[in-house]
Amino acid sequence: MEIYSKNWLAMDGVWFQSVERKCGMDEAMYHDAQAWKRFTVIEAQRIKSFLGLPERAGVEGLAQALRLRFYANLNEDRIEQDGNTLLYSAVHCRVQTARERKGMPLHPCKPVGLIEYEGFAKTIDDRFRCECLSCYPEVTDSTCCCKWKFILQV
Repeated sequence: MEIYSKNWLAMDGVWFQSVERKCGMDEAMYHDAQAWKRFTVIEAQRIKSFLGLPERAGVEGLAQALRLRFYANLNEDRIEQDGNTLLYSAVHCRVQTARERKGMPLHPCKPVGLIEYEGFAKTIDDRFRCECLSCYPEVTDSTCCCKWKFILQV
């Protein structure tokens, strides 16, 4: 599973960096957003089906599904549940670490992250609302690379 996750992430980075080098960050981010709009729903649907989750799987269902994402095999993360709220933190991010190692600027994840995480959560349960608490370029929590809040609206 780890090798498949690494291969998936490498492919994601290779195409992104190709567009970034040729057309710039804005163009790469546009295509990244378009890809994530579709991929995050596909990934969530497949995980939801695999786990046999109900249509509205709630906070516990989202926690289970997040643990099976490709990223979960590569990044150190933390999931905290409190009633109708789930906090998801990527403690260490392989993408940002790789960009730093290569002397590249950090990836401005927040705009695409909003698409990715909200799309994923809403596929697991359409009642979720997602908020970004901390994500580059707007880092407000130095204990993690990014932090997302999911609120189940009942």
